[in-house]
Amino acid sequence: MEARKTKVSSESDYSSIVQSPSFQALLSEKKKFIIPVTIFFFCFYFALPILTSYSTVLNHKFIGSITWAWVFAFMQFVMTWGLCMLYSKKAAKFDELANQVIQEGGNS
Repeated sequence: MEARKTKVSSESDYSSIVQSPSFQALLSEKKKFIIPVTIFFFCFYFALPILTSYSTVLNHKFIGSITWAWVFAFMQFVMTWGLCMLYSKKAAKFDELANQVIQEGGNS
């Protein structure tokens, strides 16, 4: 019987947390960041194989015998590191919002 009360209590705690303004703000902030960054990442990532397979635009020389395809491929590493650093900085704000959700959840 005690386990059932705990389960019901946990479910009602979860429901109240999910409906709280601070939790909704956390989800909203994460969506505003993650969705555009993910779209950019996939477009940039799949542009290289698509452009090299179906066009010759990246076959032109950049410097010496280095073509734009190599530059684009190297930029994918730069983009990945850049997005990781950007997310690391943005995660601090997400952590603050998550802590606020936890604090409000403990008070109710």
